[in-house]
Amino acid sequence: MDEQDKSNLRDLHAGFAMVGLLIRGHLHSSEIPALAYELADRMQEERNLHGVGIVSVKRRTKKEKANE
Repeated sequence: MDEQDKSNLRDLHAGFAMVGLLIRGHLHSSEIPALAYELADRMQEERNLHGVGIVSVKRRTKKEKANE
């Protein structure tokens, strides 16, 4: 995973965190972005401990399907 992938994943994690924080509803809107990125960084750190890669879905070609 290159630096661009890591940045994209961090943004994705921050987006998920932001949704969760908005649903909880007890924070002022000005607090949410910084906290979302703080949580995203924690998610990245935890992910790095486990060495799990990004899951990707690759479409199978017609030839691959036919060979099954």
